[in-house]
Amino acid sequence: MKSFVAILLSVSMLLLSTTVNADEEVGGQIEMLPWDKVNKVLPKYSKFTVMDVETGKKFKVQRRAGSHHADVQPLTAKETKIMKEIYNGKWSWKRRAIIVIHKGQWIAASMHGMPHGAGALENDFPGHFCIHFHGSTTHRTNFMDLSHKLMILKAAGRLKEYASSADPYEIISAFISGFKQQDEVIISTFSLQKIKEKKLLGKIENINLNRMSIVPVEDHLNELSIEVPVDIEFIIQNKGKKYFKGKIYLVRFSQADAWKIDSVRFLEETELKLNKKT
Repeated sequence: MKSFVAILLSVSMLLLSTTVNADEEVGGQIEMLPWDKVNKVLPKYSKFTVMDVETGKKFKVQRRAGSHHADVQPLTAKETKIMKEIYNGKWSWKRRAIIVIHKGQWIAASMHGMPHGAGALENDFPGHFCIHFHGSTTHRTNFMDLSHKLMILKAAGRLKEYASSADPYEIISAFISGFKQQDEVIISTFSLQKIKEKKLLGKIENINLNRMSIVPVEDHLNELSIEVPVDIEFIIQNKGKKYFKGKIYLVRFSQADAWKIDSVRFLEETELKLNKKT
């Protein structure tokens, strides 16, 4: 499965990157390869380059293990430093859209930034981290992690394609996942309005969709707007857990259009709820 998307990076991004090898030229055909193929392309102990989509920064890693996804480590302390810079100096479980570059192939992927488990390289990285590809699963489930899935789609340039065919409940789940990952691109893809709430996003350390009332998708075939009752739990920086029990409103302009969330209303109502409890 391929997405022929050209990556155009600014000069400033390139200056922040590590040295680019001959087979890592800027721009390429980004493939959304399934995990069973990636598992063969990147076998255990293979070395490759990771490029962060948002910043353009690159660092080199080695795959050390992993059967459902790739368990990898930065090659050296220098590479570890670059990875930590991508996460603003703090290790995090937040997912990020990345491109894996190996022998001329550009593969859409997603990583988190938290050292865990065992590590074997002398690299100032206490453990390993995980890279997921299309079809990768966690160790505990047989399903793709939604946040990793969205980041892979983002890396492949296919978020809008996914949004165009997603049902209202998939739209809501993706929208909430965008807040969980503090990712404006994901949120805006599923939003009716452009999100301009960086300060608010930075304060939402975590968010969980605890309940969502679901009716058969067929019931919405002829509708242009719907209201979906939800229970949402937030963890707000310096304030702890807060709760929102209300509705998420979705609209579309015709039956052929994608559903979009009224994010302005969502932010207003959730902020009101949060403010009442602070």
